[in-house]
Amino acid sequence: MSTAEMTPINPWSLIKSYVGNISMFGRMDWVRYISWMLTVGSLFVGVSVFFTVGVWSGVEWPGYVWFIPLGSFMFASALAIDDIGHRTLYKEQLGKGEGHVHQMIVITAVSSVVALCLCYQHGEVFGVPALALIVLSFFYSMIDEALHWHRYLKYGVDRVEMWSHFVAITGHVLMIFCWWHWYQQGFPGVDEFLMALGG
Repeated sequence: MSTAEMTPINPWSLIKSYVGNISMFGRMDWVRYISWMLTVGSLFVGVSVFFTVGVWSGVEWPGYVWFIPLGSFMFASALAIDDIGHRTLYKEQLGKGEGHVHQMIVITAVSSVVALCLCYQHGEVFGVPALALIVLSFFYSMIDEALHWHRYLKYGVDRVEMWSHFVAITGHVLMIFCWWHWYQQGFPGVDEFLMALGG
């Protein structure tokens, strides 16, 4: 057994080193990174404020709806780490095609959330498209995972990236399937919330 194999892995050291690559960002990297973080972060802030204000207004939300902000927090925080590597360590690989897969994930995932929001008043119109977009977002996520695992198995990198993907996908699954279940149940609590706001 080699010395490298016997040396215990310090996860915090790996994360610190990975996040430290942010110092390699150029101007456009910062613009794109901040724009992306504002996009995914706004989802967490938006649903958290919505449910919290609902509680203050006396709404009793079903317990599963709290997995929506929890999942969106996991998703956003994991991507905040993952995207650093995308813009530094793996920029070349993403330019070969992996970046296009990421764009497809973003388009289908964001559209699925928009469609689920529209389901509140127009479920008969947007229900099936929402489900189709959810399925497509996971389809392209699996393609992305296959590319990441190929790179990991071939080059032995990068534990931080692989775990950030696991947390992001777990968060996405929790958020979107709880949201879908909420829609299937008729969005319990929303009517009460709107009434409390005088809507």
